Amino acid sequence: MTSTTRRKGRRSLRKYIPLYIMMLPGLIYLLINNYLPLFGLSIAFKDVNYSKGIWDSDWIGFKNFEYLFKTDDAFIITRNTILYNAAFIVLGLIVSVGIAILLNEIRNKVASRFYQSVIILPFLISIIIVSYLVYAMFSVNTGMVNKTLLPALGLDPISWYAEPKYWPFILTFVHIWKAAGYSCIVYLAAIIGIDPEYYEAAKLDGASKWMQIRKITLPMITPVITILTLLGIGRIFYSDFGLFYQVPMDSGALFSTTNVIDTYVFRGLMQLGDIGMSSAAGFYQSLVGFVLVLVSNYVVRKIDKDNALF
Repeated sequence: MTSTTRRKGRRSLRKYIPLYIMMLPGLIYLLINNYLPLFGLSIAFKDVNYSKGIWDSDWIGFKNFEYLFKTDDAFIITRNTILYNAAFIVLGLIVSVGIAILLNEIRNKVASRFYQSVIILPFLISIIIVSYLVYAMFSVNTGMVNKTLLPALGLDPISWYAEPKYWPFILTFVHIWKAAGYSCIVYLAAIIGIDPEYYEAAKLDGASKWMQIRKITLPMITPVITILTLLGIGRIFYSDFGLFYQVPMDSGALFSTTNVIDTYVFRGLMQLGDIGMSSAAGFYQSLVGFVLVLVSNYVVRKIDKDNALF
């Protein structure tokens, strides 16, 4: 390497030092929060004995994983986790994109930023108070459904927290209500970024509003839809713990339709204190999620390389 090349390299380094300094907090956070904990993966393969410490605990191989797959509940929790998340991804996408398009149409007609904020605010608030809203709706003795809606229809009150058959619909509705606000804002930002000239040209050609949405809006936000969908698929073996544990009030009568991998592991950890089993479940979820992201991204690349995540 010549002296001239070295001087150019040093000048280039000095030029980007402010950017490196700005990047440093994020890198430190990733190192502490995402990478250092990877050393703890060994817990999934050990019989943790606190008197011996993590490193000196006995190595037991895949016995911690057997807890997840050899119980009678293994099929139920796996089925519930996959089906719920699949429904959340599909229905959440449809609802969020629909709301984003609706908000964009309102934005085009009403220029007031305050009015737009008022529209979006209920979605943001619902994220915080959703569990309380559900209990207020479905409480057996004081809930609005049992006290107001069902009597008005001439129907008897329902013991919601003792009837599993209703909860797939309730949990799906609650999740979409909770998550649609955030997702629709992401899609709305993507829609706002579309060049208005596309719509003006479509209007001149006589395209209807539905044609504009189908031929311009949806294709232009496809990359964002793809990224969020791939991220959702990567977490298909994870569950919203608050949704499946707090919203059903941890009712044992509902376990057949509300028990998922996360709640099952939590209850096992609280009852048995087996941290090895909990770590094995986390490792299993991460590994499957990683593989699903790779496979899904590969499929997307085969269909449309430009829309792939990587």
